[in-house]
Amino acid sequence: MKFRPCIDLHHGKVKQIVGGTLNNPGQSLVENFVSEHDAAYYANLFKSDHLTGGHVIMLGPGNEAEALKALHSYPGGLQVGGGITTENAAQYLEHGATHVIVTSAVFQDGKLHWRNLERMIAEIGKDRLVLDLSCRAKDSSYFVVTNKWQKFTEFEITSTNLSELAGYCAEFLIHAADVEGQCQGIQTDLVAKLGEWATIPTTYAGGARMLSDLKLVNELGRERLDLTIGSALDIFGGSLAYRDVVCWRP
Repeated sequence: MKFRPCIDLHHGKVKQIVGGTLNNPGQSLVENFVSEHDAAYYANLFKSDHLTGGHVIMLGPGNEAEALKALHSYPGGLQVGGGITTENAAQYLEHGATHVIVTSAVFQDGKLHWRNLERMIAEIGKDRLVLDLSCRAKDSSYFVVTNKWQKFTEFEITSTNLSELAGYCAEFLIHAADVEGQCQGIQTDLVAKLGEWATIPTTYAGGARMLSDLKLVNELGRERLDLTIGSALDIFGGSLAYRDVVCWRP
């Protein structure tokens, strides 16, 4: 297992947000942290520490310029997601992204549209594609959610479904949307399931708050999962030392 860094962008700023509040009409947006630094600052930090496989996520419009700053600062070191379509995917790869991360381009109207997925693969190839399968719990199962994690799809996180999708992308990125940004602990049952079912590189995000969570994800994930930590890190206003995470080894 390795630590994968992240840069979340909202209204042109690097932020850490409780993701479930992004587009929830019944709840105000909860911002854990707004940085005084731009995206390039963090990209250069991750580059200096030789961290690979991290991601830049554009949370809504108005973040494209900052995303490009990060990609230009660390070409070949970061993935990019948020508003990726067949029309702009290749552009971000040309600007230095290793992969594009996709959800809404293939999940629409509560369903996985295989034709849209095939179009994306035809445009950039499956080896440059990461499918974001961020999910929420419902009826003792987990289902992919879209529209800022507010809309449940019919796509359930199961061994069979993950195995089928693995042939159409290079990696999975899976935020546990129910706990993401809350720094209250990882979703252990989801991590255990992903550890059992993952057959391609898979990154889990959501709830990690202390160094022991890296060990826990490594163990429950059967050494098959990577981990993203955001709000808990001291570089994003939290108490968990970024340097300790970078130096951690299983």
